[in-house]
Amino acid sequence: MPTLEEIKKRKLGELMRLQQEKLEEQSQEQAQIQQQIEQIENAVKQFLTKEALIRYGNLKTAHHEKALQLLVILFQAMQKGQIQGKIDDSTLKKILGQLTPKKKEIKIKRI
Repeated sequence: MPTLEEIKKRKLGELMRLQQEKLEEQSQEQAQIQQQIEQIENAVKQFLTKEALIRYGNLKTAHHEKALQLLVILFQAMQKGQIQGKIDDSTLKKILGQLTPKKKEIKIKRI
């Protein structure tokens, strides 16, 4: 009959194995997501002008989440056939402006 220590060691080993499997699964999922993002990014970059590409690079460096939102929007527009030709910098600015929520203006009145 196994002792209490043996049971604890076996349970701990089992839990560690399950945790390791979970970590490996998560890393595989992250790698797949990263690969999909790279594929979408490569597809979208073909439609950007040089200036728009520079703006996208700056955005990606400063605000990674916003850059991902922009990629998704542009990729969906490409799939729907809404993009003909190249996307210039001013068009990219307009799209980014729509992504950024308007700031509420606060006025302070002195009495």
